[in-house]
Amino acid sequence: MTTSTAPTPFTGADYASRLTRTAHAAHEAGLDGVLVAPGPDLVWLTGYQPPPTERLTLLLLRPDQEATLVAPTLERPDAEAAPGADIFEVVGWADGADPYGVVAQLLRPDGRFAISDGTWALHLLGLQRALPRTRYRGLSECLPMLRAVKDAAELARLAAAGAAADATYEEIVGARFAGRREAEVAADLADLLRAHGHEQVDFTIVGSGPNGANPHHEAGERVIEPGDVVVLDFGGLMHGYGSDTTRTVSVGEPGLEVRRVHDVVRRAQQAAFEAVRPGVTCQEIDRVARRVITEAGYGDRFIHRVGHGIGVTTHEPPYLVEGEHHKLRPGMCFSIEPGIYLPGRFGVRIEDIVTVDDDGGRRLNTTERDLRVVA
Repeated sequence: MTTSTAPTPFTGADYASRLTRTAHAAHEAGLDGVLVAPGPDLVWLTGYQPPPTERLTLLLLRPDQEATLVAPTLERPDAEAAPGADIFEVVGWADGADPYGVVAQLLRPDGRFAISDGTWALHLLGLQRALPRTRYRGLSECLPMLRAVKDAAELARLAAAGAAADATYEEIVGARFAGRREAEVAADLADLLRAHGHEQVDFTIVGSGPNGANPHHEAGERVIEPGDVVVLDFGGLMHGYGSDTTRTVSVGEPGLEVRRVHDVVRRAQQAAFEAVRPGVTCQEIDRVARRVITEAGYGDRFIHRVGHGIGVTTHEPPYLVEGEHHKLRPGMCFSIEPGIYLPGRFGVRIEDIVTVDDDGGRRLNTTERDLRVVA
């Protein structure tokens, strides 16, 4: 069972545009290049995902020079078959050789480089030994908005992933909760995400009763009881792009306090959504949601930022948090997920993925945000 057909693959032109954009952004930031190790940045830039081994694979992007992928010789055929391979040169290194020496021949010896956040310390230390005068900064620190603005094809993938997560929610609320362990419900969520087209499940948070007051509670052996409030937060990757949604349900009819807290969170989430438009700073969206919750008397119980970006990973820039001054631009995608957490009692969180349009925001999750009663 899937909710959508596979999208048209990205083309060489797509990858060429991303490589050019990255090299230009590096030049504008005063960098001599960008070094990209295996991970989401490499997949986004080239379509290549090498096996996770200790051997060095590194994409070198330098202004006004051809992109170069330094890769183990035994993996060269796969690198040369990558979707974006027509727009970078592959330089191989054989087992027993010094891969950092190979890289050193291609880089400015006193250069300043951005390096992808997930680069192994082993490799960064090797580069520093081979090029002791070079300096490095994390890619997300230097170019935080590099992947933030999505094109039409990326937005279509995110919308499909959101629809699959919505379909998962509509199925799970029809199942029985009372008398089952959190871990069982979490396993059902993972199975449903895969059934609706996800190739990767990143998280399935099921926080029942007092466990719901822990925003990142890991589903465990607690048996869900009648009267519990249950936070359901789940997502992963579909066609390489992320989903992430949260709804809070009540096992049986909720009490007045539960209804009141849920309504405060729902109003905060709605107010933050209505504040989305080009030119507004990321921190302002957080402020809008926080203001609603604070005025209701629960300000100290909203203990995390209101949102994070999403794309080829489920958490990436931009981050909607106090102090984040980047302005929203059409094509940005991020979560809006305020919450209230009452230790030892229950928690409530509501989350949608939202994209910025020319004149406002558009939700990629459309399931109802009212408090749902389940069995």
